[in-house]
Amino acid sequence: MEFYKNLAVPVPILLKLAGIALLLFLGVSITGCETTDNTSINDPAEAGTLELPDGFKIEKVVDGLTYPTSVTWDDDGNMFVVEAGGGLNPEQLTPSRLLQVEQGQTKEICDLTNNGVHASLVGLTWYNGAFFVTHRAADLTGAVSRVTKAGQVTQLFNGIVDSQAEHQINDIAMGPDGMMYVTVGPAGNSGVMDLSVAPWVMESPDTHPTPCQDIVLLGKNFKTPDFRTEDPTDSVMTGAYVPFGVETTVGQVIPGVNKCGGSILKFNPDDPSALATHAWGFRNLIGITWNDDGQMFAAENGYDVRGSRPVNDEFDATLKITEGVWYGVPDYSAAREPLTADKFESPDSLQSGIFINGELIGKDLGFLIDHEASGLMPPDPSLVLGRHEINSSPCLLDVAPASWGDMAGQLFVAEWGDLAPPTNPLRGTTPTQGYRVAMVDADTGDVSSFVANAGGGPASASGNQGEGIERPFDVKFGPDDAMYIVDYGVVNIDMSKKPPYAYEAGTGTIWKVSKE
Repeated sequence: MEFYKNLAVPVPILLKLAGIALLLFLGVSITGCETTDNTSINDPAEAGTLELPDGFKIEKVVDGLTYPTSVTWDDDGNMFVVEAGGGLNPEQLTPSRLLQVEQGQTKEICDLTNNGVHASLVGLTWYNGAFFVTHRAADLTGAVSRVTKAGQVTQLFNGIVDSQAEHQINDIAMGPDGMMYVTVGPAGNSGVMDLSVAPWVMESPDTHPTPCQDIVLLGKNFKTPDFRTEDPTDSVMTGAYVPFGVETTVGQVIPGVNKCGGSILKFNPDDPSALATHAWGFRNLIGITWNDDGQMFAAENGYDVRGSRPVNDEFDATLKITEGVWYGVPDYSAAREPLTADKFESPDSLQSGIFINGELIGKDLGFLIDHEASGLMPPDPSLVLGRHEINSSPCLLDVAPASWGDMAGQLFVAEWGDLAPPTNPLRGTTPTQGYRVAMVDADTGDVSSFVANAGGGPASASGNQGEGIERPFDVKFGPDDAMYIVDYGVVNIDMSKKPPYAYEAGTGTIWKVSKE
């Protein structure tokens, strides 16, 4: 899920076309932190329209949430959830909030929007007596903050430039090594700033993708309509890893930065002054988790068919993460195959002309980086564990505990679902991928459905809103070993509207799956 593929966040998590985005991340109402009761809760009820394996039952924990993204527990086993604060239109903007969940009710711990927490708030974890959250800072760069139960918010760091565009900082989790990890999305679809990210560029003109180490460019520049002027015939050249409207040259070196995009970063939660890169070269990486052997896994959203460099990708992915590895984006697919393959091409009508040294070389996709000169090795396809349907938008994920018997050690991934056709004009007109919790076999990589609506798709599409799943964003196993699913809520597509997305506040839910 990208929040631009999925929410206005994600989240986690948001819009895929120019003109729909800034409203998601800006203009959130500002209030102070105070504790209030929220009583718009329904009693937990069985969801008869949901399908799950024999021997399991599902029930509602709480509903009436607005754009919820992540859940966690404190040391006493109390449950907490965050609401992202994103929305597509001004009337859909809401505060980013931290809520406690107890006996089918929520209690507001803190409204975070007056404390430097800008939409969208995606990741949440508990460590050493406080919450840690990922979000945008006042300058829209990616940030992490520490939040106490008393409502005190301390920003630990900001300055991740990529988050000024449509993909932002996403999950946050404590690793088995005592370090805290965050996943960071890259600016843009595939290495180039273009018309599809126009609203973000207009707000933050210098935003651009950033590498984690020095890279050498092949000098490709993409001729794109210049949306910054009033003349619709104006165009401009834009290269890779630079702001919109900036050309690059053959052999140009782009310096690596420690607050880089398309990455997994880590830091000491007790001393976050130094960030380190764990791995990089990802598309939009959302969730991370570990198994009992310390193997890290992550969920990634593949490319879109949009912008100056559209990629007709085949899959979204669940990945095995190895420290220090470059995972190939923006030159390799979600399955870690080179984008020089014909199958990744989009029709010429959707691509921009590519120029090197002022000479048109055509519209073939190809590479952007001189890998040999950059010291980059092609990614190993065996690092791909699970291949999800393209645009299913795998988000946060977790590993089943020992009490789950034959399913112990298997990965469970929340698939937020697609936003076709705006996210991919080569797909059909009805969103069908995702809208479920998938199980990924940790040995074979086979992806199967674990919780889904009967007939697929979101529950609201079949007239069963409130009785089934809409758009799962998080799946976590709680202190009681039950599975908890954070369902972001209803997001509809209406091509007669601009933007063509309608997010419905108050439709988010937390579900509990347990053994009968």
